[in-house]
Amino acid sequence: MYTFPIFAYTYKKGLAGERMKLFNFQKTEENKPYMLLKDDLEKTNIELQAAYTNMQNVTEPDLIDYYIYQTQAAQIRYQYLLNCAKKLEDS
Repeated sequence: MYTFPIFAYTYKKGLAGERMKLFNFQKTEENKPYMLLKDDLEKTNIELQAAYTNMQNVTEPDLIDYYIYQTQAAQIRYQYLLNCAKKLEDS
């Protein structure tokens, strides 16, 4: 199994672990926002893993820059989705 850098570890064990408690529910129509957020979080996590893997496997400076930006974009999106999950939990 691939191990993530510190950022991903923090989210896996910290905030994401707490937020993922939101998703222990039965699939019903009223839980649709949670299901959509869960799917988006999973897709973003896969995107983040791919960006980390690709960044480790390239040596071209331009590609390294590209994967750094891609990683940062995925991190920002992941944080945004976690905030959305928190807002849904609070309402």
